[in-house]
Parts: sequence; structure tokens; C-alpha cells
Amino acid sequence: MRVFKDGDTITVEPWRSKAFPVLKDLVVDRTSFDRIIQAGGYISVNTGAATDASVLLVPKEKAERSMDAAACIGCGACVAACPNSSAMLFTAAKLAHLNSMPQGQPERYDRALLMVEQMDKEGFGGCTNFGECEAVCPKEIRLEFIAAMNRDLIRATAGNKAKR
Repeated sequence: MRVFKDGDTITVEPWRSKAFPVLKDLVVDRTSFDRIIQAGGYISVNTGAATDASVLLVPKEKAERSMDAAACIGCGACVAACPNSSAMLFTAAKLAHLNSMPQGQPERYDRALLMVEQMDKEGFGGCTNFGECEAVCPKEIRLEFIAAMNRDLIRATAGNKAKR
């Protein structure tokens, strides 16, 4: 709602996602996003002393992809716009941010599995490719990150079955 006159009636739709409980007037609790990141949004490599930034060369395409995904600010607009209250765009962006870089490769598939499992535990809906999330994202995060996340999730699931 961008323009209204004094005295106009404003109707606010109810928040669809139970994973974002309403705290008070248009304020929601987004700690479910924090728990998704805590589940696997990190790289646990013991690096010792910090090395020079130029030691590990990262191809330009991978660096740009990672930075595009890192632009996600966790605002929740994707969840609010999605008819299923899905957090797939958020989760996929956080995964792509780490999985695009060489440092993120050792835990890539475990990370995908852990973060998607946490997303499900939080009660977010599943993605059915409406594309509403991409349309409203203020940082223009693309649906292609969801496709990449699903590919990693399939590999992670296949890998875990092979270990049993």
C-alpha cells in the first residue's frame, strides 16, 4: 500500500506462515530463519591462521554467483508472497552462497540436507514453482537457486542411502 487518504480503511491480510508468528501489529518473529542458518549455514573448516585472500583463486563466475545469493537479506517477503508459505528461496540463497565457493564444497551435501530438514521442522510449506517469491524479492534472488538446492538435496539423499 503506497498511497492512502486520511480516513481510508486499510485491510491487512493475515500472515500465511505459521513459522513466522505475529508478535504485534505487522511485526513477525523471523527466528525460524536463524534456526535454518544455524542448522548448516556455515563452513567448519579449521583454517588455522588466516591466509592471504589471493591464495585460493575463485573463478569469477563462482564468486559472482555466491555474491548474488548472499544478497538475500532474510526479509521474509518470499514467504509472505508464496501461496504455500515456502521458505525455499531463502534457504536456497543461503545454500548457494556457501555451496558456490570452493571452501563450501566439503560440507555441501550435508549442509543442504540439514538446512532443508530444519526448514521442514519450522513448518514452512513446499515450493510448487509459482514464482511469486522471485517476483517480490527486493534483492532479485532467482528461482534457479531453488533448482540448484534441489539437485544438491537429491545428491545428499542418495549419498545418505549409500552410507546405510
